[in-house]
Amino acid sequence: MTSTLSPSPAGLAAPVRKAGAPRRRTRILALPEVRWAGAATVSFLLALPLHLTGTPAWLWGPLYALAYVTGGWEPGWEGLKALKDKTLDVDLLMVVAALGAAAIGQVMDGALLIVIFATSGALEALATARTADSVRGLLDLAPATATRLTPDGGEQAVPAAELAVGDTILVRPGERVGGDGRVLDGTSEVDQATITGEPLPVAKEPGDEVFAGTLNGTGALRVRVERDASDTVIARIVRMVEEASETKAPTQLFIEKVEQRYSLGMVAATLAVFLVPLAFGEELSEALLRAMTFMIVASPCAVVLATMPPLLSAIANAGRRGVLVKSAVVMERLGQVDAVALDKTGTLTEGVPRVTDVRPLAGPGLGERELLALAAAAEHPSEHPLARAVVEAARERGLRLSPAEDFTSTPGVGVTATIDGRVVAVGAPARVLDGASDAAAAHAVTLAAELEEEGRTAVLVTADGVPVGVLGIADRLRPDAAATVVSLTALTGTTPVLLTGDNPRAAARLADEVGIEDVRAGLLPQHKVQAVRELQDAGRKVLVVGDGVNDAPALAAAHIGVAMGRAGSDLALETADAVIVRDELATVPAVIALSRRARQLVVQNLVIAGVFIAGLVVWDLAGTLPLPLGVAGHEGSTVIVGLNGLRLLRDAAWQRAASQGLPVR
Repeated sequence: MTSTLSPSPAGLAAPVRKAGAPRRRTRILALPEVRWAGAATVSFLLALPLHLTGTPAWLWGPLYALAYVTGGWEPGWEGLKALKDKTLDVDLLMVVAALGAAAIGQVMDGALLIVIFATSGALEALATARTADSVRGLLDLAPATATRLTPDGGEQAVPAAELAVGDTILVRPGERVGGDGRVLDGTSEVDQATITGEPLPVAKEPGDEVFAGTLNGTGALRVRVERDASDTVIARIVRMVEEASETKAPTQLFIEKVEQRYSLGMVAATLAVFLVPLAFGEELSEALLRAMTFMIVASPCAVVLATMPPLLSAIANAGRRGVLVKSAVVMERLGQVDAVALDKTGTLTEGVPRVTDVRPLAGPGLGERELLALAAAAEHPSEHPLARAVVEAARERGLRLSPAEDFTSTPGVGVTATIDGRVVAVGAPARVLDGASDAAAAHAVTLAAELEEEGRTAVLVTADGVPVGVLGIADRLRPDAAATVVSLTALTGTTPVLLTGDNPRAAARLADEVGIEDVRAGLLPQHKVQAVRELQDAGRKVLVVGDGVNDAPALAAAHIGVAMGRAGSDLALETADAVIVRDELATVPAVIALSRRARQLVVQNLVIAGVFIAGLVVWDLAGTLPLPLGVAGHEGSTVIVGLNGLRLLRDAAWQRAASQGLPVR
């Protein structure tokens, strides 16, 4: 009762879907397990009415035989290979039981066993395949080819998988970007919703990053490739999905460990059920029939299938919502979390500085728009994040920026430029004022102190050496941050902890906005690890959410580490156990709730399997259990368990998980 996905061919960045190809989910019909189970079922259904209506055996016999072959050859072959490795596979036992039933004249019952058994295997294969397919469905697939520019200015169509770092590609309007890289020339808008979840196209100009598989708008772009095809965002996500599909949760590993001993004990018990009645004079056919029935009903097929379908279905469902859970182990452990530690910048906040305050000084007579336009014009040539925030704020207000002349930038101080004949300086108040002590300077220092007290970064603007105003810049809180904290508190029973390297005032202000009481600020990476270990030493199972290189050690030390995928560092993404691809913080409590639901279904499945096995075994030993009823009861329980696990593939399962922990309105 095992099935795995075949790994992608080596070097393939991502599978390619050509125009007109069927949707990825329709490929499930081509799964080998589904094909063989379907063939066995059709053969059985054709043979059954012929058999029951008394037609000659030469009409229905070959159809039953075809059902045995199509439904039983693969598990039988796998069982023989396992036997060669001195491992007793439950699949082989089922095939032996079916052949034993046929040997004593119960051909129809044996065929029914094969059909239902093959159907159970197809259900597990379906869960595994849907895991990969659903997560891959997050992303549009990378194009098959890209236009590479040659050194002599020519164009060359090459497979996208052959692009190398340093190649320059041309992306025409309406085409998909062939590789991850940075824009060298051209401006356009790129629809990258499949990667980042942004609902609107994003403006791209020289210096901006673009991703393979995203859709270019109306402009042409020249892009320098910065990642190999096997290391693009889309390729890494596909790789994580395949790795997740091939892992097994601790519960599953325990069941498989017990399965081997159980199977050996079941064989010994089957021999006893056959030989003991035979020794007391029971007819050979009756003793063999009872033994075959016992082997079927005592087989742990449903137990083996109890764990992986719910966990794989949960992984698939989470993947469709932008949460990549890297393994079944992680999905199982997510439900054990009872404490959460959150990073600040890039996790609770968007990680992008924005102008929040524009405060002109009274003396120079500048208004807010004039002050912001002056600062943005001076900052325009700068690549500093704070400078980009100022320029972006001016663009949002539709301000015209004068050209900057004699631009200079001093790290740690700020920038200086000549704007419309005036020397404008923008930077840290203490450095720009450089000891000035007049009234305007004192007023500027007071404004800057007020902004910093409120958790903002203060930027002073001077014109010809005279302070003209102060800008406040801060990182914006994510819209779903406060609701996420409420949900996590309800799910875990404790309010999350804030772990940040930011200053205590900024951390306290943000914590107050989202409802966090335990704030630990000014932390270096090792201090974050120490905080996580303190919680774990107190018996808590800690989930850490972060995005930066400085968060990676804490992500590794935690019971579960979750990285924000959009702006997350490569180290954080590799270290984390799960990745929030679309940076929707509210998916964190939802995936915890989904994991707990998966664990509940695992327990339900084990109870269902145990009840059926115990009831059927007692019936067979204490009375006379008809073989058809034994087959229907045992394999029916296996199908029930498989279908129960697949319930987590439904949209309703995610919606239910997402609603847990939300405040009642």
